[in-house]
Amino acid sequence: EIGILAKSYIDQGQLIPDDIMTRLVLNELKSLDRYNWLLDGFPRTVAQADALDKECQIDTVIDLDVPFETIKCRLTARWIHPASGRVYNLEFNPPKVQGIDDITGEPLVQRDDDKPETVTKRLQAYDTQTKPVLEYYRKKGLLKSFSGTETNKIWPHIYAFLQTKLPDVSQKDAATPR
Repeated sequence: EIGILAKSYIDQGQLIPDDIMTRLVLNELKSLDRYNWLLDGFPRTVAQADALDKECQIDTVIDLDVPFETIKCRLTARWIHPASGRVYNLEFNPPKVQGIDDITGEPLVQRDDDKPETVTKRLQAYDTQTKPVLEYYRKKGLLKSFSGTETNKIWPHIYAFLQTKLPDVSQKDAATPR
């Protein structure tokens, strides 16, 4: 039920309200107290960061500093096959026939939150609401930023940094409870 409510905000190009998002994430984190974990896309506001800090000790915050135009191009080029969840990207993983799933031959669709006007709204909301979170964690000395436009160029730096935070964790045993 709460997921449907969250989707209605996303489809309109809005960020999910703090109270809904915080409730979803913190509830999930309670079951992960024996694990190391990494959050992607949360917290997005200072209110969410405050709520998270009250419940959990945060060791590190990673900022992927990617130009909005790069993000917009990637998201608006994304198309999916709804029945299977297969994802195509017109720039780097296009279907063999434009607009058609490679396996079933069924039409691909663009999610509402990947349409250009929605992506632009989401990026503007991000700029307004999320940038203060970076400053919040920068002041706490927890922020590490990585800049770039290509995953294969940014990831090795992120991985090396994470190894300094969790030197005893390999990819094989990363899901093992501690």
